Amino acid sequence: MAYSMTGFGRGEKIIDTRRYTVELKSVNSRFCDINIRMPRIFNFADSKIRKQITDSLVRGKVDVFINFEDSQNSSMEVVVNEGLASSYSEAVKKIAEVSGREDEMTASRLSNFPDVLTVRQRDMDEETLLEELSDCIGMALAGMTEMRRTEGDNLCSDIIDKVNELAVLRDEIADRAPLVVTEYRARLSARIDEILEDEKRALYDENRLAAEVAVFADKCAIDEELKRLLSHFQQAKRILAFDGSVGKKMDFLIQEINREVNTIGSKANDLEITNRVLLMKNLIEEMREQIQNLV
Repeated sequence: MAYSMTGFGRGEKIIDTRRYTVELKSVNSRFCDINIRMPRIFNFADSKIRKQITDSLVRGKVDVFINFEDSQNSSMEVVVNEGLASSYSEAVKKIAEVSGREDEMTASRLSNFPDVLTVRQRDMDEETLLEELSDCIGMALAGMTEMRRTEGDNLCSDIIDKVNELAVLRDEIADRAPLVVTEYRARLSARIDEILEDEKRALYDENRLAAEVAVFADKCAIDEELKRLLSHFQQAKRILAFDGSVGKKMDFLIQEINREVNTIGSKANDLEITNRVLLMKNLIEEMREQIQNLV
């Protein structure tokens, strides 16, 4: 079955003092659009993270949230910006000289100046970090894939139900179509009888009536459109049964179905057929919206 582009997945992994959390959220999109929010410590792995997600998710707008914690004290370090501290110290001395005040600057006070002290993650083995993070991302992808599959199954089931409804309406139109010409002939003949007097009616050439009916029948003939619709419905079911990406194929097919229905509506020249065409167009629009969410 097909997959939906809407889904959520979460992965969590604890190794020694390190804790990884990954959350994935996806909605429909024409392409695979990935937006990642993660600690700077993983910046080196940005392209590899994107590739791992892209290899699993064909289409969809995906938001990726990565959190990382390390409870080990040695994992963090305080860094002194010596050059900036020296510049601050020299600046304070100049202020003291210019103002004639004493320089009471202490190391403790100097450390409170902006950016003199910063806390950062100690350098860690990138290969180990990436391997552990990839496992966590894999867990989140597995959860998302399962959810997208479930949603896709529900979508496909509903779309197939609508295809069956379209098939019923198509059969009703096929049953009605031959009667349109017969009723037109009867109406035309009755109109001729109404206009012409009995003696003139006897002189009326029936071949002219037959010719008029033949022209009308040709204009409102929808046999080819009905045959193509039947083929499209069968093709839709085959596509939806495929385990993989089907969204683009179904998007093209629904356009073809809509084109045939529009043609039937323009040729019909019959109220009952027109009413069924309107019902079919409503179903097609509902299907079109659902198909936009299929991978």
